[in-house]
Amino acid sequence: MNRPTDKARLLLQIRQEGITNPRILAAFEAVPRYLFVPEILAGHAYDDTSLPISCGQTISQPSLVAVMTNVLDVGDRMKVLEIGTGSGYQTAILAQLCRRVYTVERHRILSIEAAQRFQNLGIPNISTRIGDGYCGWPAQAPFQRILVTAAAPEPPLTLLEHLAEDGVMVIPIGPTDAKQTLYRLHRQGKKYKEERLIDVRFVPLVEGKTDETDAD
Repeated sequence: MNRPTDKARLLLQIRQEGITNPRILAAFEAVPRYLFVPEILAGHAYDDTSLPISCGQTISQPSLVAVMTNVLDVGDRMKVLEIGTGSGYQTAILAQLCRRVYTVERHRILSIEAAQRFQNLGIPNISTRIGDGYCGWPAQAPFQRILVTAAAPEPPLTLLEHLAEDGVMVIPIGPTDAKQTLYRLHRQGKKYKEERLIDVRFVPLVEGKTDETDAD
């Protein structure tokens, strides 16, 4: 499931998206994607496609993960907030590139399973939390970078406030039943410069509570 040819194919897919940053390519080479997908789908782990995971969620296609990581422009001393841990694949990629990742997931099962993967892989610079993504992680704000892996109708105000000066947030914006647009928001004082990137499709960012089926 983790053959050298699979990794080579994945890196080729990423390069075809115009991603040539050696740090990003090294991160994708270091993280075994097959460990982040359901075992029954492990044979498709290196296909450039999204795959279903638990709780009705998905793991994004590798090329999209690469594009989002690239436009986030993460430095090795930065503190990053991720909203939507999912299986933890994007989280693990970010952890190769920054000082620490703080990741929030509303589904308890997903958060616990992802944390176990990080431990098994020996990735020490990730902190996980079960909670409402709209609320972010106030105790750890501000963040130099924020990545949201679920679509919202508009950028959540709390997350915008979590951005440090000159910080960047990458987030899909749009309705859940139609195409969405990936945005890059750059904080400049009290203003945010918006840049439209590509059309995407993500699961919705749910506001208000964690999943009741995962609650204590």
